[in-house]
Formats: sequence, structure tokens, C-alpha cells
Amino acid sequence: MKGPSISSDDRDDRGAATVFLVGFAVVLLVLAGLVVDGGLAINARQRVADDVEQAARAGSAHLDEDELRADGLVRIDPVAARAATTRFLRARGYPAGGIRVQATPNQVTVAATLQQKTALLSLIFVDDFTITATGTARPAVGIIQEVAP
Repeated sequence: MKGPSISSDDRDDRGAATVFLVGFAVVLLVLAGLVVDGGLAINARQRVADDVEQAARAGSAHLDEDELRADGLVRIDPVAARAATTRFLRARGYPAGGIRVQATPNQVTVAATLQQKTALLSLIFVDDFTITATGTARPAVGIIQEVAP
């Protein structure tokens, strides 16, 4: 008596589970990359937003002292504000080309761009995210009065 024979149809299924598992592992790795790198991108976005807001505040603190003493007007010194804002962001590692400052006597607007490297998505050739944020500040007089733009 002969044992059970293996037909050619049964041999076609060999390795199908392996292909499925490899494909499933790649999908799980990409999903993990989205979670991890997405979290890094959100964290970077918040950090850049905080930094540009603080930089704008640092710039708006540089007042035109001559005008303040002569006329009592609270006005920003645009040249000093731009320099202070740029120094603030450069000290935090922002590239000079990624910093944009617009300073007027009434307000300082700062925008910064940063490249956030990816941890897992680089495996599928997504090497970084570009993060950009903008912040604006105006000088305040006392504790309740803000200088109008």
C-alpha cells in the first residue's frame, strides 16, 4: 500500500505564508514609521511655533528709546528687533536661510523653517519633514494696553 501522494497543486502553495508575512511586516513597519515619525513631526511643529513666538517677543522688546524719551511713544526699533530675533533663533540651531523677520515700529513677525529628520520612514526614502511656523508680537504698555498694529 502506498502513502498519500502530493499532487502538483499542493506544491504551488509552498512559501505563500512567507510572502504574506514579509508583506505584512513591511506594512507594520511603515505604520510604525508613521506613528513614530508623525509624533516627531508634531513635536517639532510645536517646538518651532514656540521658538518663533518667543523670538518675536524678544524682538518686540527692543524699543526706539529716542522716540520713547522725546514723545512718549512706544515704538519698536526695527533694526535692533531683527538682530535680536535672528540671534535668538540662531542660538536654537535654526539655519540662517530658514529665518524670515519682518519688523515695523508696531510689530515683529517671525517665520522659521526647520527640517525634521525621520527615524523609521527613511527606510522607505522619506528622509525628513519640513516644519514652518510664524509668530507675531507687539509691544505692550502697562499690563492691559497693547500698541495697535
